[in-house]
Formats: sequence, structure tokens, C-alpha cells
Amino acid sequence: MIKCTLSEIKTRIQKANSIKEGNKAELLSLLSTLKSEIEELSKTRADHAKSITGFADISTHEATREDTNQELLKLSIDGLSSSVKGFETSHPKLAEIVNSICFTLSNLGI
Repeated sequence: MIKCTLSEIKTRIQKANSIKEGNKAELLSLLSTLKSEIEELSKTRADHAKSITGFADISTHEATREDTNQELLKLSIDGLSSSVKGFETSHPKLAEIVNSICFTLSNLGI
């Protein structure tokens, strides 16, 4: 399920007409790193890995919609950011990647 969701996110980013090519490349790079971090986390904390992946999916959906709803985008990004709270020490790279994704997605809505 996690791999499928991450694949759907990748496809959504690639097909999004509302995202500039430079931003697409950045998001795809971050997504690639997120994938490896999520795979590692899922070995010990599968439920948390699913939550983070789910919030990443929702946030990407909201950011790439043609008619972006800023309130929903903010809520979904806040959820994504919150999903890694507590992992800053045990999985610092995961927290860093998710925060970078949140920052990039929030800037798409500007």
C-alpha cells in the first residue's frame, strides 16, 4: 500500500500542469528520499509510515489541484508536518525530508 501511494504521488506530480518544472524536479527528488526513509520506518513502525504516506498523498493532492483551496492545503500540510513529530531524534532525515516537502508544497500555493 505504501509503495502504491508513493507511486501515485509521483505520477500526480509528474502530470501536474500547475507545477513549474523546477518545482517538479525538486518534489520528485524529495519524494525519492522520502520513499527510502518510509521504507526504513515501515520495518519498525508500519502504522506511522502509513500515516506519513497518507498525509503526503493528501498534501500533494491539495497542492496540485487546478483550483487549489488554500485552507485545505494548509490543513493537509499541517497534518503532514505533525505526522513526523517525535521522529526528529530517531529518524532525523525523515523529519528533514517531510519538512522540506511541506515547505515546497506550501510555496506552490503562493
